[in-house]
Amino acid sequence: MPQNKTVETEVNVTNFINSYVENEQKKEESFKLISLMNDWTGFEPKMWGSAIIGFGSYHYKYESGHAGDMPLISFSPRKSAFSLYVFSPTEETQYLLEELGKYRMGKSCIYVKKLSDIHLSVLEKMCRSTIEYLNKHHECACRKTKPSEAKQKK
Repeated sequence: MPQNKTVETEVNVTNFINSYVENEQKKEESFKLISLMNDWTGFEPKMWGSAIIGFGSYHYKYESGHAGDMPLISFSPRKSAFSLYVFSPTEETQYLLEELGKYRMGKSCIYVKKLSDIHLSVLEKMCRSTIEYLNKHHECACRKTKPSEAKQKK
């Protein structure tokens, strides 16, 4: 069975942003997303693969037997746009997309050119809804390691 390319690494997140992101605005917005996602999840940022910053984790297993771990929510500060991995297949997240703002939808992620193009309060609701969905449908780090009580508040 093939191994996942996107696995948690020991690369320092701050060093990654400072060396990978050339645009100063995107760099500032990357640090803002880190702060927001850390607050929303209660998990510290970790590098996943070569360019994804993730928070928490969950374990998935398909009927085919393929299994692995992925971050609960994550993003990548790509050159042309942020790739936000925060979407789950629920009616709520589908509804929230209508309120999110200016974005483009990929197969498994939302592309946003800059944070001012979207409503961060809607992004927060989408992230929390996705974490709730993953907690119900997969084995999550959110069950194993409880974030501090202050960060659990909605």
